[in-house]
Amino acid sequence: MKITRREAIKLVGGGVLLSPFSFAQPAQAQFSPTIPRFQQPLKLPPVLVPSKTNTNGKRPIDYYEITMEPAEVEILPGLKTKMWCYVGQGLAPAAIGPVIRQRGGVEPEDEGRTSVIRFVNRLGTTIEQGKVEPIATSIHLHGMASLPQYDGYATDLIPPDYFKDYIYPNDRAATLWYHDHAVHKTSRNVYMGLAGMYIVDDAKDRALNLPKGDYDIPLIIQDKKFNAAGQLVFDDRGQRSAFGDVVLVNGTPFPHLKVARRKYRFRLLNASPSRVYQLVLSQSATSLTGKDSFHVISTDAGLLEKPVKMTAPYDLLRIGVGERYGIVIDFKNYPKGSKLYLHSPAFSNNVDTTNNTSVIMRFDIDDDAIDDSALPDVLRQPFTRLVEQIPLGQSVPTRTFRFERNGNQWKINNRTWDENRIEANPQPGAIEIWNFVNPGGGWTHPVHVHFVDFQIIDRNGLPPRPYERGWKDVVLLDDFETIRIIAKFSAPLDPTPGKQPIKGKYMMHCHNLVHEDHDMMTQFEIGSGGVSPKSAPAQPIANMQPF
Repeated sequence: MKITRREAIKLVGGGVLLSPFSFAQPAQAQFSPTIPRFQQPLKLPPVLVPSKTNTNGKRPIDYYEITMEPAEVEILPGLKTKMWCYVGQGLAPAAIGPVIRQRGGVEPEDEGRTSVIRFVNRLGTTIEQGKVEPIATSIHLHGMASLPQYDGYATDLIPPDYFKDYIYPNDRAATLWYHDHAVHKTSRNVYMGLAGMYIVDDAKDRALNLPKGDYDIPLIIQDKKFNAAGQLVFDDRGQRSAFGDVVLVNGTPFPHLKVARRKYRFRLLNASPSRVYQLVLSQSATSLTGKDSFHVISTDAGLLEKPVKMTAPYDLLRIGVGERYGIVIDFKNYPKGSKLYLHSPAFSNNVDTTNNTSVIMRFDIDDDAIDDSALPDVLRQPFTRLVEQIPLGQSVPTRTFRFERNGNQWKINNRTWDENRIEANPQPGAIEIWNFVNPGGGWTHPVHVHFVDFQIIDRNGLPPRPYERGWKDVVLLDDFETIRIIAKFSAPLDPTPGKQPIKGKYMMHCHNLVHEDHDMMTQFEIGSGGVSPKSAPAQPIANMQPF
């Protein structure tokens, strides 16, 4: 997004105790303990390796195992924080789940693979509002065109001491993430730690020679609040939104990262419950120095056609909850020993009582390094605009969805979540235009549509921001805004030879996790007669057999 010079000048400068054991205690402090900035090095989530691989079929299948369990994790120096963790087989519990990297795509040269991930729930119970409750979960691989029964339907729950195997097709290259999606508990469960990144590449992505290996780094951004003992504090402000005053990157508060004088690829994910970030670089920790830049190379669902240059202080990369963007930063023009800061200037719809979240992390420029990577002028061949696939003179089904708060409830089209109601019924392979409307009220809604990728046509009749002109699965719907998107209700592997197109029920919701929980969520059904999203229920751990 662009801001004016006057706005840039303004930007320069500058509950309830939540634990695995209780949610009903009053918070003892309004603000987190003071944390020294940029003292801790950025942690990199480990990459989870398959526990087994089957190469007998046409498409290799990799099997993974992840256990959900309570653990104590050091986030604040010298303190242990109780969290709920995705723990990969053979790995230690951490504030963020392990990264899964897979090969995907549908062409032979892609060497695409299928994933089967077993999620085992060993979280047990918690006390909420004076009652003992089981911690049930549902896993959504956000951005994957999964079959309905593996999409993480909100009421398709895994109770404690149960497990479920999820199948993922990995049908195109993108940066995705897996997170909890349990009905009415998503914000709590994700806040407690149930989130991780999932990266898929294909032959085209690999051939570009973008930064790889140690120079391809996930940055999972979250805000949280802690009490004096280092325990998480969750306050959803009367079911409105949840904001913390400590920003974690990969589970590290306000970290620093030592970088060589060369290009890096960073995969950005906003995994906060409610906060919108506006990212910009600066050589100062307290102001925006200007002229520092990075290039946006990808959106939620894959590469842009061309890199989009973002230059401080006027170009801000706005990233709502659930959105992912890939960026390339070239550090070669900074001398050894210099510092570069990732800022997030104030966003009007965030509810902040401090300025703690305005600077996220620091890059420490170190020695030169060999750089055999490239940032090409063209990242991919122009993809077909869906509006261009509509035959001349043919009308397109158009639907409108209004996102608002009334009657102290979050609603879509004046209705709350009802798993027995279908809001829309697109046919398999159909192209439709959906209008998302925010009538105002001081709230921003990151709208997520499951299963499909879409393209943004316009915002209030104006073109989308340059960095949004790719495939998306979340769009940030601002105050008094109408956004038109266009989507085709099929997947890259739909239909596979000899099979029927994918049919079934999928959700759409606001990805402000508090809004989603209370109850800004609905569903659509592709075609009719599809498999039920609850047709592959979780099984008791006692029934679990090795892969």
